[in-house]
Amino acid sequence: MPSKEQVLALLSQGHGYDEIAGILGIPAGQAYLVATGIPADGGDTVTAAQRERPGVLPSRTQRLVNPREVNPTGRGDVREWIRERARRDHPGPAARKQARKQPRKQPRKHAGEQAGERPGRPPAEEGS
Repeated sequence: MPSKEQVLALLSQGHGYDEIAGILGIPAGQAYLVATGIPADGGDTVTAAQRERPGVLPSRTQRLVNPREVNPTGRGDVREWIRERARRDHPGPAARKQARKQPRKQPRKHAGEQAGERPGRPPAEEGS
């Protein structure tokens, strides 16, 4: 475990807590705690006297404990997959035009159905 003096010495040399963490092999929030005695997660109320301690940051210490989230919004393979799905689900004008040129399939007749009869209805009686 690094000492308070080690962390403060690195701070005085111009290193930030993220750099100090890499140098000492500890998390940045732990380096802040060692140097200041104050948890970096912001869980404690910081008094005016504590704010005067060497190494205390004016704000945003939670970033030392909870690094920024990564939102992978720029994945090309995902974008290509979405484009391909959209093409298959909703073909463009050229595909629709080509489909219109194809002959339409005739509906299949059901067993016992005669030409002119409507399925599900009894045949029309003669003379009605």
